[in-house]
Amino acid sequence: SSGINAEYGVERLDRELKNPDLTTFVCVCIPEFLSLYETERLIQKLTALDIDTHNVVVNQVMYPDRGPDGCAACGLCGSRTKMQKKYLDQIADLYEDFHVVKMPLMPVEVKGVPMLQRFGKFLQAPPDMSSLSIHDLVKDL
Repeated sequence: SSGINAEYGVERLDRELKNPDLTTFVCVCIPEFLSLYETERLIQKLTALDIDTHNVVVNQVMYPDRGPDGCAACGLCGSRTKMQKKYLDQIADLYEDFHVVKMPLMPVEVKGVPMLQRFGKFLQAPPDMSSLSIHDLVKDL
């Protein structure tokens, strides 16, 4: 009967979702209050359901150009960076046992094959932004 098949399908889906060898959720957020709040709610729900989630991608992290004094070259960039730091610190505390990847806010829209490939590489090996300008990441594209 179709009822038995549906029940089997639901049980199979439940087993597959709870098997970390088959399924893991990668949570993506931005370093702002509401996004962090919703990400934490999602992780708590998934954990309560025994669904693996140990990866967090923090998208749109600001790495502003610096002036000669070491400060952000633009006031807005400095303000946003300061605000984001508060949430990045909270993410580090909340998810110290997680694999957290910080993805830079790109100076151009992420679209097209070359840019998507570049962005994908950053997911696997995030660039060290301590000595780079955000523009260095895309100057050859």
